[in-house]
Amino acid sequence: MSGRARLALCAMVATLCAGGALLPLVDPFTWLFQAALLLALVTGVGALGRRVPLARPLTVGAQTLAAVLLLTVVFARGQAIAGLLPGPDAGTALVDLVRDGVRDVGRYAIPAPVTPGIRLLLVAGVLLIGLVVDALAVTYRSAAPAGLPLLALYSVAAGLSQSSAGWLWFVVAAAGYLLLLLAEGRDRLSQWGRVFGGPVAGRPEAARGGGLPIRRGRRIGALALGIALLVPAVLPSLGAGLLGPTTDGAGPGGGGGTISAVNPLVSLQDSLNQPEDREVLNYRTTAADTRGMYLRIVALDQFDGTAWKPSERTVTDVPAELPRPPGLSSDVSVTRINTSLSTAQWYAQNWLPLPYPVAKVDIPGRWRFEPEGRTLVGDRGQNTHGLQYQVESLQVRPTAHQLAAAPPPPAALRREYTKVPDSLPAIVGTTARQVTRGARTAYDKAVKLQDWFALYGGFSYNTEVRAGSGTEAIARFLEDKEGFCVHFSFSMAAMARTLGIPARVAVGFTQGTQQPDGTTSVGLKDAHAWPELYFQGVGWTRFEPTPSRGSVPDYAYPDTSQATGPGGPDHAPAPSAVPSTGPSAAPSCGPGERRAGSGPDCAAAPTVSAAGPPDGGLSPGTLTLLALAALLVVALPAVPLRWRARARTRRLAGGPGGAAAADPLAAWQELLDTGWDFGILPDESLTPRTAVARIIRIGELQPDAAAAAQRVATAVEQVLYAPQPVPAAGLAADVRQVHAGLRDGAPRALRLRARFAPHSAARLRWSWTARWSVLRQRCRNSRPATAARRAAAALRTAGWRRGKRV
Repeated sequence: MSGRARLALCAMVATLCAGGALLPLVDPFTWLFQAALLLALVTGVGALGRRVPLARPLTVGAQTLAAVLLLTVVFARGQAIAGLLPGPDAGTALVDLVRDGVRDVGRYAIPAPVTPGIRLLLVAGVLLIGLVVDALAVTYRSAAPAGLPLLALYSVAAGLSQSSAGWLWFVVAAAGYLLLLLAEGRDRLSQWGRVFGGPVAGRPEAARGGGLPIRRGRRIGALALGIALLVPAVLPSLGAGLLGPTTDGAGPGGGGGTISAVNPLVSLQDSLNQPEDREVLNYRTTAADTRGMYLRIVALDQFDGTAWKPSERTVTDVPAELPRPPGLSSDVSVTRINTSLSTAQWYAQNWLPLPYPVAKVDIPGRWRFEPEGRTLVGDRGQNTHGLQYQVESLQVRPTAHQLAAAPPPPAALRREYTKVPDSLPAIVGTTARQVTRGARTAYDKAVKLQDWFALYGGFSYNTEVRAGSGTEAIARFLEDKEGFCVHFSFSMAAMARTLGIPARVAVGFTQGTQQPDGTTSVGLKDAHAWPELYFQGVGWTRFEPTPSRGSVPDYAYPDTSQATGPGGPDHAPAPSAVPSTGPSAAPSCGPGERRAGSGPDCAAAPTVSAAGPPDGGLSPGTLTLLALAALLVVALPAVPLRWRARARTRRLAGGPGGAAAADPLAAWQELLDTGWDFGILPDESLTPRTAVARIIRIGELQPDAAAAAQRVATAVEQVLYAPQPVPAAGLAADVRQVHAGLRDGAPRALRLRARFAPHSAARLRWSWTARWSVLRQRCRNSRPATAARRAAAALRTAGWRRGKRV
């Protein structure tokens, strides 16, 4: 093999070695074989061009043309001219693929699926770097500068990769570069060798220059590798996000050090947009109720108007017993629970997922404790890769009364956690004050903010929304009303701070999904962010403003049995408009339907307006239409009332046995809708017993009515969970007794609303919408067959006519 051929082969190997660093970014890795084949063909074209020989620029041009043809054949053959030449259609197809690839890179978390767009980016990138390396090292005989494109390829891969084996790919890439240097030629290495010393006495090969270039090349490579390994050790490192592996966030061991800021925005969005919900961890806990079992990774407490991030704080050794959470008094109900957690082998980042607040942690490895956020961070490369650990934590259950009666927080804490930058748009504070108008306590304001985002403000959950940045990001979100958990939590925390409520943002995972074996699985799609607000006597308290995500704590439900103010279901303000003071013409939706995304938004009922009379007077047809319109306007408000009465009769009638034979599930549905009509918003995530306790508490039911509600809940639990359910009698009478109790305890305005405009009549609209969707789908499915029949009939007619003419 000639010297140039050997050098070309080494250039191709060096490129593939550097491209190997891209393997952890995607799955599967078969794209690399395709890239190697195309790179070998381009390298062969270069070898032929140099053998002819062609001028150097023509050789590089021939290789470039070969690369374009190969990419066209592989990725746009259907649009290419004769399946080979890149015409306008093929160019458009390649540009579209590149655009799709860039979008997919920003959409998927690592390892991303190899979509056609991502495959084109990977193969074309390796092909481009290989062409440049071949041109520099072989065509222009300058192997040293060829290390720059190799370094660029490795740096991009290393900067994005979430693999803990980055050092291995560095060694592979460096070995490829050294191989290229050693193969470049004796003369070049001999010139470099004079810098490091003269001939070695007593060795004949030194006088001939044979062994000296190789030794000098090895010394150059060793020096380059040493510098490359030493420089990253003394320079600050960049994290890769909260949900992927990060660099060591703690300082040196010994009880001190700091943790640095990270931004979870992109990591959260990438995780939520993964096509496959990969398991991050699973746990087994002694908690009776896991709905509030959120696993915090880190708390973001510094707000600069552009993003939320954690402050740089001192970390210490993990104590045997963690200190009591700040601000938590002995009057608040607290339950200690134990949880065993196990992380996936692929999940490697240096922040430890923990329930909040954690009291004790039993974990192997090098971990440090950050007291302010009560988080654990890995030290000297420690991460969560395949980890098993035990946690003892507290389930804090404050009541709404305790939160409402909370005294002012300490001045220092309030000063630190209510800071907002001067660059924050004024609409953020204005909207916060408008939404919470009429609220007297910090707790009332927090609940109004939460429910405005989650229920009444017209917001929708969408993980495809551009994350955005800059001081206008929150204002843009308040205007567009579309985003995912990061937007909701960031905005609510910022608005709470403008109201003087200490606030921060927590990032981690929701409670996950229970498995048949008793464990709970937490996946990538459980990644979440939520606001934490501080109340003296309770401490940092979780709220849930994101619609259709997570679970609302029991203490965060508003008491809707009283008249609502701005921001409630009847008065939901928008940032750009003053809230309407008139009553809604249609029933509003409850939180269970909004959060589950099972029903459409409840809008006001449309009104029918009559046009003005024409110059010639009203025709009989116009009068008829006007009469029908007037009749519709008069009859339309009675539709919800009539439907609600029929639904109640049907549910409670049961079978031939009358009230005694009422179906427990139907009676339970009627009980929930009755509470909904009287302003007690249903929550389908609650157990029957908890839901009834909530109806009794908010509706202030008397003992007889409360006992009737509990009997209905017991009957439902029998049907759902008992192996042999015990038949229940008198459920219809119990539901009617609850209805009477709610009616007697409600204000007059609420009784009228429940009677003539019941909230639960929204189910009628949902039923009509579902039927209409089914009908449209059936019509859409039948169109192709109808079109085909018409086309066949037209062809038969045309053929008959031609035959007649003949």
